[in-house]
This record gives sequence, C-alpha cells and structure tokens, in this order.
Amino acid sequence: MIIARTVSQTRKAVKQARKRGKTIGLIPTMGALHKGHISLIKASLKETGFSAVSIFVNPLQFSPNEDFKKYPRKFSADEKLLKKTGVNLLFYPSVDTIYHPNHSVYVEETSLTNFLCGKSRPGHFKGVATVVAKLFNIIQPDIAFFGQKDYQQAQIIKRVTTGLNFPVKIKVMPIIREKDGIAMSSRNAYLNTQERKDALALYQSLKLAEKLAKNGCKDSGIIKRKVRTLIKAKKSARIDYVEITDIETLRPLKQIEDKALLGLAVFIGKTRLIDNTILRTKRHIR
Repeated sequence: MIIARTVSQTRKAVKQARKRGKTIGLIPTMGALHKGHISLIKASLKETGFSAVSIFVNPLQFSPNEDFKKYPRKFSADEKLLKKTGVNLLFYPSVDTIYHPNHSVYVEETSLTNFLCGKSRPGHFKGVATVVAKLFNIIQPDIAFFGQKDYQQAQIIKRVTTGLNFPVKIKVMPIIREKDGIAMSSRNAYLNTQERKDALALYQSLKLAEKLAKNGCKDSGIIKRKVRTLIKAKKSARIDYVEITDIETLRPLKQIEDKALLGLAVFIGKTRLIDNTILRTKRHIR
C-alpha cells in the first residue's frame, strides 16, 4: 500500500495505475475506520483495479462549536487496517496540503442543502462539497463510494459531480449496522454505556416508521409524531430533526405517495447521531 501525503505523490501513483489499464476507485473518509468504511473498500476492490482511500478530517465541515479538535484520529490503527484490506493507495494529506494559506475557493450546492442537516449545520455541506471536489480533482477516480447513512451528503455529492461535469460515477452503498441495529459511526465512540443503550432508539424508531408505512399509513405527521415519542422517551436524547422528505429533492412531504426518506438527527448526550431509512407504502412494497 502506497502512503501519499502530497498531491504530486498521489497523482504519480494514480497515473502509474492508469498506465497499467486500471480503473480507479476512491473512498473518501475522515479516518477512525470501522466496518462501514470497510464495506465501501470491499466494493471498490471488487469493482475497480486500483482503490484509493483518503483520510482527512476536514476543518471546513465543522462549525466553531462542533467536535473538530476532538474528532477521533487513529492513523496508526487505520493504516494497519487498510493494509489488511488490500487497498492500493492511502492519501493522508495535511490541512495545508488541501487548503493553501490563502485559500478562498469554495464549492457550494444551493438546493439540497436547504433541508435536514443543511438547516442545523450551516456551512457544513459547503465544506463537504469543497473537499470532495478537491479530492476528485487530485485523484480523478472513475468511481467514488459513499454510504447511505450520510444520505443527504451522498445526494449533494451527486449534484456536485453532475454540476461540475466530473467524469465520476457515484455509488451509494447500504448502511452497515451493529448487531443491535445502531448505525456504525466514528462518533459512537463518544457514547457512554447508558447513552449507547439510548442510541438504539434511532434504529427502533426507523423500524416503527417502516412498519407504519408498510401497513398503509401515508400521513407524514402521524409517523413523525410516533417516531418523536419513541425517541423522547430516552433521557439522554434530544431531537435535532425528524423529517420525511422526497428521496431526490429532500423537500418535506405531508403525504407518502410512493416512497420517501425518513431522516433523523438526534443528540444522545452531547453526541449528534444521524440515521435514515426509505419508507415504502403498502402497495409499493417489493
């Protein structure tokens, strides 16, 4: 596995792979890798001839009151894990490598960012779009892999890719969960024992909503109220949002006519967790 810390080292490695006729896969991460990341890596290894993982804790996507400084950084463990997977390239740049001292260029999507996490984390997706555009420009992958847990992020990246004419295929892979159902996340490490138990309410509420929709409930208001009630029963839980939206535009829906996104953001103690599922009404179950 090549470990590259500069843009020139990275481009050289990718260029050599292309000369050998390899297609390039990219898995952008912020490190503290878990089985969710590994599932993306496995997909890349299966579908491409040269898989690159980036590890970069991106300061632009954290607001001043968020957890940038304490975000888990486990490079040694991540490096060992990646070597076992068979990844070809690890791009591990410094902040100065990605953002020059006089950095003043940003990428911004202005429609999908008006909803869900975009409302409660202003500027977050501007940071995400900017760094992903940079990674696409540096590595020039054929396919980039993202997880459905960050559903809104994946949709925004699709828009950015189309809008800026990047010749990159975006693949969104299923959410990987712990045995008890909680979505895998680097931030789960912040939870104490009781909070970890309370965090199960997110998954439980998603399953409740799926059951309601499957049994014919199309009223978003009813589903959201039941979801909120379940989550609020946990002492450490504080809801940021519970929304049912169109799966493409992310605009809120009053009625579910076919299928819809149920997105959640909940603080468990001081830790903000997100999760989601696609709700399907009874006559559209497949």
